[in-house]
Amino acid sequence: MAIVKEKMKEVIESQPDDATYEEILRELTFERMVERGLEDSRKHRVVSNEEMKHRIRAWQR
Repeated sequence: MAIVKEKMKEVIESQPDDATYEEILRELTFERMVERGLEDSRKHRVVSNEEMKHRIRAWQR
């Protein structure tokens, strides 16, 4: 848990002093999405580009 709090502090402190609440939340959300994506990649939970193209085409029908 301490690691999470430290990462959140880093993100918050990297924002300009006049950053809005929404901007800070957006940055925290972005950071979390990147971390989740990297974790998925490390655990080989990925989809090839070709498979994703196929899925997108199926959604567009």
